[in-house]
This record gives sequence, C-alpha cells and structure tokens, in this order.
Amino acid sequence: MFDVGRDRTNDLGLKGIWLRFVDMFFEARTLLNNPEMVNRHTTAYYSRDQMKVLGLYMSADEEGQPLKRAWHVFLFVQLSTLYCSMLYGLLQSLDDIVGMGRDLAFIIGMFFILFKMGFFSLYADDVDGIIEALEQNHQAEIKGPATAISRATKRRHFLLLIGLDFVWITGILIFVILLITTPLWADQSLPFHVAFPFELHDPSKHPIAHLIIYISQAFCIAYLHIWLVATEGLSVCLYGQVTTALSVLCVELRHLRYHYGNEESLRGQLTRLINNHQSVILIVDRCNQVFHGPLIMQMTVNFMLVSVSVFEALMARHDPKVAAEFMVLMILALGHLSLWSKFGDLMSQESMEVATAAYEAYDPSVGSIRIHQDIRFVIARSQHPLIMRASPFPAFNMINYMAILHQCYGILTLLLKTLD
Repeated sequence: MFDVGRDRTNDLGLKGIWLRFVDMFFEARTLLNNPEMVNRHTTAYYSRDQMKVLGLYMSADEEGQPLKRAWHVFLFVQLSTLYCSMLYGLLQSLDDIVGMGRDLAFIIGMFFILFKMGFFSLYADDVDGIIEALEQNHQAEIKGPATAISRATKRRHFLLLIGLDFVWITGILIFVILLITTPLWADQSLPFHVAFPFELHDPSKHPIAHLIIYISQAFCIAYLHIWLVATEGLSVCLYGQVTTALSVLCVELRHLRYHYGNEESLRGQLTRLINNHQSVILIVDRCNQVFHGPLIMQMTVNFMLVSVSVFEALMARHDPKVAAEFMVLMILALGHLSLWSKFGDLMSQESMEVATAAYEAYDPSVGSIRIHQDIRFVIARSQHPLIMRASPFPAFNMINYMAILHQCYGILTLLLKTLD
C-alpha cells in the first residue's frame, strides 16, 4: 500500500540529486491521481532527504563522508564570512535609521540560519530518532474496519503539508529574487549592505572583488534560503505528523465497537491503541526536549523581525521599493510564526479529541471491567492536551500568536511616538 511507484531516489548523478529533492512533490502528484494510495514516508522524512542533498544535515552517517563534511565546512565558512561583513557594515549605518534597520533585520535572519546550521550539526542523530519513531508509527497498519479511513486521513494530511510547503517555497523564491536583484532597483551595489577591509566591496575601487562578493552573496542567499525551507519543513512536520498519528488513533478508537463480542480481540486492539497513544506522547516530549533551543530562537527571532520590519516599512513609506521589501519580510516572518502556532493548535486540539473518541468507544454493557478501566485511562490521559512549547516561553498556539502581534504593535507605537 505504501509503494506509490518506483523509488526515484536511487538514480545517480545530478538527476538523482534533483529527483531526491523533489520526490515529495512527485509523490503528492501520484497520490492526487490515485486516491486509493497513501504516502510511503512522512513529510519529515522527505524534508530530511532535502537537507541531506543540500549537505547541511550532519548525522553520524553523513559525517563519515569526507566530501560532505568538507562541503559543510565550506558553507559554514562562507556564511560566517558573510555574517561578519554584515556586522561590520552595520557599524557604518548607525547614522541612517532605515539603513540600520535593514541591516539589523538581515543580521537577525542570518543569525537564525547560523543557529539552525549549528543545531542540526549537533542534534541530527536525535532528530533521526524522532523521525524513525514517526516512520514506524506511519508504516504500522492493522487490517480492519478502520483501515480505509486511516489511509484517507494519512493521505489528506500528507497532501496538506506538501501544499503548505509549496506555498512556503513560492514565498521564499519571491523573497530571494527581490534580494538578489536589489542592486538593480535600489541605491546599493550588493544584495546585503556589507563592509570589508580596504573597501573591497566598493565597485569603483575594486570591481573584481566586488563581483566576487556579489556572486558569493547571491549563492548564500539562494542556497541557504532553500535549505531553510527544508529545515523548517522538517521541524514543523514533526509536529504535523504527530497530529496525523493522533487523527488515525481517533479513527481506530471509534472503530473499536466492531470488536465488541470478542473479548480477546477487543483487549488486544485496545492495548495496541494505548501503547500507540503512549508512544505519541513520548514523541511530543522528545520533540520539545530536542527542539527546546530552536523553539526559543523561533519565537525570539520572529518577534524581532516583525517589530523591525513593520517599523522600517513605516519609516521608508515614502520609498515604495524599500517599503515593499520590508513588507515582504514582515509577511514571511508573520507567516512563519503563524504556521508554527497553527500546527501547535492543531496538535493540541487533536490530542484532546482522543478523549472524545475513547468516550464514543465506551460501552458499559460490553467488555470486562479491565476494558472499561483501560478506556477510562485513555480518556483521563487525554484531558491534558499535548503542546508545542519551550519553557519558559509560552506554548505555540494562535492565542499566544495574537499576543505577540499585540506586543509588536505596542512596541511599534512607542517607537513612532518617540521618533515624532
């Protein structure tokens, strides 16, 4: 059932690398054309493949390959050089509020990418463990009356995640094009405002050095933003896949009634579902533990980017081109944060839906006292929703998302009144 076609990732060469990168989209197209099929792997599995293709997922297996390790070091050096030059350029923009805000926004964004690169260099093996646990949950399937609905649930969630990923890629591509073409329509010679010793960034004094810096910046912008789509897709899809697992669990709980009349079969199914529920809870706890730092950084960076981009867009409102650039940055930051918040909400809501499904499966006139106790246990444990959070920060949900927007608006108002 999980085989939607031949494995396109076994091809060698550049074609094989490209197919491995877009394999999730090919599979989504196959699922659309074949409603009876279901995805072979989770979306997190495919996002991890994209990161491996880009050479920025350094698990123990990847570190054992000298070429990939060398490529990883090269990218770290490239991005670190760019980041240091941006910090040096910021010192020259202190007397220009709009220019300083633009530099500060991109420095924050680049720091987030550097942080993510460091995180996946240190914790890739831990992330592998979470992905493998979700893969086992996804692949496990017991034939029965709930099979068809479970497959449809997995397929629907997969297509939804792929659709969101496609929208995110489109937004990032627009942003990348705007950045790379900035010298063509803005009063600056490079996509990012940077400074180098001996004024190597000045095209009138060092044209060759300037060209090299431009190519380097364009490469970093395109490559690292594509990688960012993959890493964010992997991170958020871990929680999205938990939501899928909870939805399937609800379906199977509601179909427990088909096992009434057979005490042994009913007990076996209920024990399996309880163990499945426990494994999902442990996966969420593990996700929150492994991604504690990235979740904090996620909240902090998005808060800062939204505040800075809105403020700078208003400051540059008389220059539509610059204001438009900041508005795109603001939309991306808000979209990024709202995506995480919405998935946190969906996971929490679905985890509480397990209690409703278990209650619907409960029939006091059927089964032994042990069966009744097990169902009550599931109901009691589902009263506490699973949440996406990194202490001491609040949970990722739409309520806290709106609170962050309110806080950003308050800071913006204060800054504008101060400047006026």
